[in-house]
Amino acid sequence: MPLAVGTDAPAFTVKDTNGNTVSLSDFKGKTVVLYFYPKDDTPGCTKQACSFRDANEQYTSKDIVVLGVSADDESSHQAFTQKYNLNFPLLADTNGSLIKAYDVDGGGYAKRVTYVIDGNGKIVHVDSSVNTSTHASDVLAALGL
Repeated sequence: MPLAVGTDAPAFTVKDTNGNTVSLSDFKGKTVVLYFYPKDDTPGCTKQACSFRDANEQYTSKDIVVLGVSADDESSHQAFTQKYNLNFPLLADTNGSLIKAYDVDGGGYAKRVTYVIDGNGKIVHVDSSVNTSTHASDVLAALGL
């Protein structure tokens, strides 16, 4: 069962698409959309990533950071990012620590769950009924944007 709204978001430090170290604390004061997905370059995951890619300007104009997370490694994330021109970082949770901390372990892969974390590190929205085609606009609507 996903973490509840009002919970402190678990801290993390992992590598992104380009091998950069990324921590939740890097985004203090900003809203973060942390979306978990099962696997790079699969049909549903591609639709979901592309929905965030296409809505990226709407997110960045509101100072909202989008981060995708799966158990795939950096090279897989790089290929996925290049193939679909993704314009936001993917986090490589190869040891599953982030997937476990956010309670989205699907048995070797991440369940499709999205958390919205406010600038103080609190979870303010959870979506576990994701429509991969409209997910980015669904999250914006849930935030009243």
